[in-house]
Amino acid sequence: MTGYEMFWPMVAHAVLVFVLYALLGWRRNTMVKAGRIRISQFRENHAANEPAESLVVRNSIANQFELPLLFHACCIVLYVTQADNLPAVILAWLFVATRYAHAFVHVTSNNLRYRSSLFALGFIVLACMWIWLGVWLAFS
Repeated sequence: MTGYEMFWPMVAHAVLVFVLYALLGWRRNTMVKAGRIRISQFRENHAANEPAESLVVRNSIANQFELPLLFHACCIVLYVTQADNLPAVILAWLFVATRYAHAFVHVTSNNLRYRSSLFALGFIVLACMWIWLGVWLAFS
């Protein structure tokens, strides 16, 4: 290991956020051009009656700043405490994979059955990361 493996899942998550922002802009622009909504409705970021096509993306972006906040903090602490070994890196990649899958479901079918399961899986993986950190700190 080079010592920076823990940061690649963080970069991958940041890429997801940038992709979601691009998708939001594209969907909103498409709807404005089609006359489905006025651009002025986005001025205060409180678009009344925002169409579902962009609302789900906006909500998905908001989701990327909830649990992932704990993910990024954990990754940094794992790195600083030198607990960023193979199990920690695998857990980090699993968490990011669940975020990608969750976001994909959110902005496509928005099927709550799959979305909830993916969220729960990511939650469990993130909890395991924090447990790994706690065990590392307790026994090192």
